Amino acid sequence: MTTYHSLEIEGLNVFYREAGNPNRPVILLLHGFPSAGHMFRELIPILEKDYYLIAPDYPGFGNSSSPDREDFQYTFDHITEIIESFIDKLGLVKYALYVFDYGAPIGFRIAMHHPERVTAIISQNGNIYREGLGGKWAAREDYWCYPTQEKRESYRTAFAPNTIKSQYIDGTKESQVSPDGYTLDIAYMSRPGNDDKQLDLIFDYQNNVKMYPEFQKYLREYQPPLLAVWGKNDVSFIPADAEAFKKDLPKAEIHLLDTGHFALETHAYEIGELMMNYLERNGIRLVE
Repeated sequence: MTTYHSLEIEGLNVFYREAGNPNRPVILLLHGFPSAGHMFRELIPILEKDYYLIAPDYPGFGNSSSPDREDFQYTFDHITEIIESFIDKLGLVKYALYVFDYGAPIGFRIAMHHPERVTAIISQNGNIYREGLGGKWAAREDYWCYPTQEKRESYRTAFAPNTIKSQYIDGTKESQVSPDGYTLDIAYMSRPGNDDKQLDLIFDYQNNVKMYPEFQKYLREYQPPLLAVWGKNDVSFIPADAEAFKKDLPKAEIHLLDTGHFALETHAYEIGELMMNYLERNGIRLVE
């Protein structure tokens, strides 16, 4: 069963979900925007018999501390530092990484810093190639190159309830997505002061794109087992990114699913089965 905990890291409470036996292989589940570890609520029960699962909420997300911007720098480098300290405090020395959306630049930083620890990577709509940036990214790159307060303010629409709901249901069949996930994320994103913290991360995302060549170099050099399970109807991170993994990892396994950005909302069982089969084929299982 899933249990719920917090660790103090640099004066912050980092909330996390835990399930499975600590003696079994570890999977670190890294969530995306605008969500938190609750996005793995249907995947965890599928995997917990065979794996030890840890799903933290980043600072400013979910149930973790959300410090003021004056006291905490909301950048992907800084969030990665917090999650790396979290990993060390838990004593995790080997783990597979499940990376989704914001979890991809965080997870690939972690993998680059400690390649010896990573047993496999599961990328679910977790982009690290320019080929995977959908059409909306052109406007963001214009903002990054020519930032103005007016352009920054325009991204407040990213936290509007209808925008968040659309991220969940776009690209899915009618009536397949439960309202629970997006309703909770709407509540998280509506907390006072959260919008400016998230706007800081939107601006900082440019540094993730600049690091794509470094992430790709890591893949070429270390050749970690990689499974890409992709909602092929995602308009933010399009399927070309999943296919692009083959450039650096010829043995990568790619699966395109008929769903949208939040693929776990409709295909948790399929993704769980794909993960278990893939990890077992790559020797990532408990030897009795």
